[in-house]
Amino acid sequence: MNNPFENAPPSAATTTFADPFAADTAPRSEALVFSGRGGEYFGIWIVNLLLTVLTLGIYSAWAKVRRLQYFHRHTTLGGAAFDYHGDPRAILKGRVIGFLLLLGYNISFEVSPLLGFLVLGLLAAAMPVLLMRSLRFRALNTSWRGLRFGFDGDQRGAYKAFLMWPLLSVFTLYLLAPMWHQRMKRYQLDNARFGATRFEFTASVSAFYRMYGVLLLLLVAGVAAIGGTVALVLGAAGDRREAMALLPLIMLAGWVGLFLLISPYLTARLQNLVWNNTRLGAHRFESHARARTLYAITLTNLIAIVCTLGFFAPFAAIRTARYRIESVTLVSAGPLDDFVAGQKQAVSATGEETADIFDVDIAL
Repeated sequence: MNNPFENAPPSAATTTFADPFAADTAPRSEALVFSGRGGEYFGIWIVNLLLTVLTLGIYSAWAKVRRLQYFHRHTTLGGAAFDYHGDPRAILKGRVIGFLLLLGYNISFEVSPLLGFLVLGLLAAAMPVLLMRSLRFRALNTSWRGLRFGFDGDQRGAYKAFLMWPLLSVFTLYLLAPMWHQRMKRYQLDNARFGATRFEFTASVSAFYRMYGVLLLLLVAGVAAIGGTVALVLGAAGDRREAMALLPLIMLAGWVGLFLLISPYLTARLQNLVWNNTRLGAHRFESHARARTLYAITLTNLIAIVCTLGFFAPFAAIRTARYRIESVTLVSAGPLDDFVAGQKQAVSATGEETADIFDVDIAL
């Protein structure tokens, strides 16, 4: 017998209605995509290298702009590419300042230890301000969908991040180094913004200590392996002179192996730690970089660079960038089009800030 209620319309109590705004407010994932190609970048790389050598390094500022523009313009989020607008003259100015500071530091100690420490003090006083302005320069010259990023860090925060915490780390035999790293990333990200919306960094100090704890264990294991290999070779060698002649090669291979052991781990863990604890307003980021994948990429890159006498370097940079960039995803709280439109309205109300003549891009 058929159920008389089987095809009956649902009652008011059981009827459900779809929320017309649910699709707009539901979180959605927007993966970063990198479209750079090794062959394309090789042309930029080789021209940059030749012109930098021919101009005794002066062209390096223009080379950096071309490199950053290539990587920015081949990185897309939500179908739109990033862009870089840095002025090579500002970068050259930063490099000249950095070179003069380093030169003055080296010469001063040769003249007098007292003068050397005086110059060192001046460097310590100037460097946090220069680094703060460098962060500001890089942010203001980076854009997405025509809207610039920004950096609002002040000098007080810069002196804490780039002077106070490093000194405390040295005085405590680097026991505070993980805390310094966490404070530095917090200064960098908490003061960054996209349009009018600020970033927020929430990673704890304990997370940095855990990362550096594993790194220390890897370092100790690597150094122990190098020492054990040296002792084994010296003990097994019949001719001690031949064994001593092999030591430089063994040490070189050991340090390369140690680099391959530490670098991919630190790169993957640090990237995940930073991006998984970074928010942009209501939006958040996720990173799933794997150390084992970076191990494979780093090892094959190194082998290829050695076998090609360095000419594989641009292809290696593309391979590494593609993996690291495409490991990051933006989990947006709503449509990105609406978010960007709101940011443009907020920025247009106050006027978009641009880097001024006192901003430099300094990298030492």
